[in-house]
Amino acid sequence: MSIRHGLLALLERGPRYGSQLRTEFESRTGSTWPLNVGQVYTTLARLERDGLVAPDGEDAAGHTLYAITDIGRTELHEWYERPVDRANPPRDELSIKLAMAVGAPGVDIRAVIQSQRHATIRAMQDYTRLKATALAAVESGRSGERDDIAWLLVLEQLIFQTEAEARWLDHCEARLVRLSLPADRRADAPEPPQASAGTPAPTTTDRPRTARIRRS
Repeated sequence: MSIRHGLLALLERGPRYGSQLRTEFESRTGSTWPLNVGQVYTTLARLERDGLVAPDGEDAAGHTLYAITDIGRTELHEWYERPVDRANPPRDELSIKLAMAVGAPGVDIRAVIQSQRHATIRAMQDYTRLKATALAAVESGRSGERDDIAWLLVLEQLIFQTEAEARWLDHCEARLVRLSLPADRRADAPEPPQASAGTPAPTTTDRPRTARIRRS
């Protein structure tokens, strides 16, 4: 639903055509979640079907413009006010991978965790580097555009997300170590540390790689 409402949010600023919506969506999110034009036009067709947008003529180049309707504007502002539903979390590939790796023949799950930890920390470093650049531009006054501030918020969410993932991987490894102990020693072993918002993120000296996301 984020694409649907994201397009409505852009259309609230004025009529747009499909490729323009794609460009602005990616600019606002730093190309973190790239769209293809077909995806945009499919979503626009559904929004039109539901009465949330309507065709609004053409621009000078012949592009069909779409405008948000009153119903669409109401739907958009209800979305802003409505908390994101966490009752049905999206599938997470890493969680599924570790769940399937537990007890799988020939799979060293601790090696899987270690490999992912290195990748997660490298991603965290990349996001932090990008954040520093974005923050410097915003705070210097060179960039006051809402897209730049939105990009900064997306980066900070990605940093928090990777920090949480690194802590969770540490927790998984500690849990597996504890469960691998004989039963008579397990009772004396400490429980893995529980997740905490104040837990510092791990650090590494690995050289950062270029992040897959980019600022358009």
